[in-house]
Amino acid sequence: MRENELGARPYTRSIQGSNRIMRAIKLLLVLLFLIGEAAAQSYPARPVRIVVPFPPSGGTDIIARIFAPKFAEALGQPVVIDNRAGANGNVGTEIVARAAADGYSLLLNGGGTLAISPSLYATLPYDPVRDFAPISLVVVQAHVLAIHPSVPAKSVKELIALAQAQPGKLNFASSGIGSLAHLAGEIFAAMARVNMVHVPYKGAAPALVDLLAGQVHIVFGSSPSVMPYVKSNKLRALGVTSAKRVGALSELPTIAESGLPEYIVTGWYGLLAPAGTPASVIGKLNRDLVSTLSQPAIRQKLIELGLEVETSTPLAFGDLIKTETAKYAKVIRSANIRVE
Repeated sequence: MRENELGARPYTRSIQGSNRIMRAIKLLLVLLFLIGEAAAQSYPARPVRIVVPFPPSGGTDIIARIFAPKFAEALGQPVVIDNRAGANGNVGTEIVARAAADGYSLLLNGGGTLAISPSLYATLPYDPVRDFAPISLVVVQAHVLAIHPSVPAKSVKELIALAQAQPGKLNFASSGIGSLAHLAGEIFAAMARVNMVHVPYKGAAPALVDLLAGQVHIVFGSSPSVMPYVKSNKLRALGVTSAKRVGALSELPTIAESGLPEYIVTGWYGLLAPAGTPASVIGKLNRDLVSTLSQPAIRQKLIELGLEVETSTPLAFGDLIKTETAKYAKVIRSANIRVE
């Protein structure tokens, strides 16, 4: 091959240029890493915001306000609850997905938005896995299978037998299409091989009103909303949807131990940061959150709401989101659930 007029072969000059570019990129990456580490060591230096993508006084908001004061003490900075409701939690979730990855904007959210929405909506303005860095699971919540007293069943097995004997005659209420209560009923029907009619409502409250009036037969409702009516004998509870019995409801068997061994449907809430948040910041947030949630007073307040404190590593929480997303995607496809 001929040398050019400067005496250097073209491919040699190309390799040299490429090497210089690679060295510059490596140097830039090192500088970015050092900047991130320096910022993480001084974290937090100002108030931390927890975005709750639902209105004040809702379940997610109540959970946040129970642990936020003690979490602030652990962090050494104020923790501000920022309610950003809209689009079934998607508005507030997107805000955090697009926020700076510096640990000052966090998200408290549950499986309804993070694990169910991806299969329920044709498009989402965020990706629950790609756009977030999981910090820790916070609480899990069992739902209660409850029926109107007019339904002649005293156990889960009797309810299944009744539904099998009368296909399409029993119905179950939910707080809306694609809600956890809806999917809990669909999973129950599929596993029990029964045909039950889904009756969606615009929220849990109107669903309970019709259940109490006997207009619908069954509900897979949250324990805080259902149990007061069970205790006053206006509803009959048959079981809980979790893998194990709930401490505050220990007299109720699980659906899994009552005839459907693989049945597990639980609500859960966890704390997340934007993707790209330094690992050291995630680590500090995880340690301080786990420490906060281990305090007896915090745990007791959550237990009184029918919630079970359950913390995790960031990796385990991320795995849970992926597993739950795949689980509900299968249910939504098989039941042909659509959001209009």
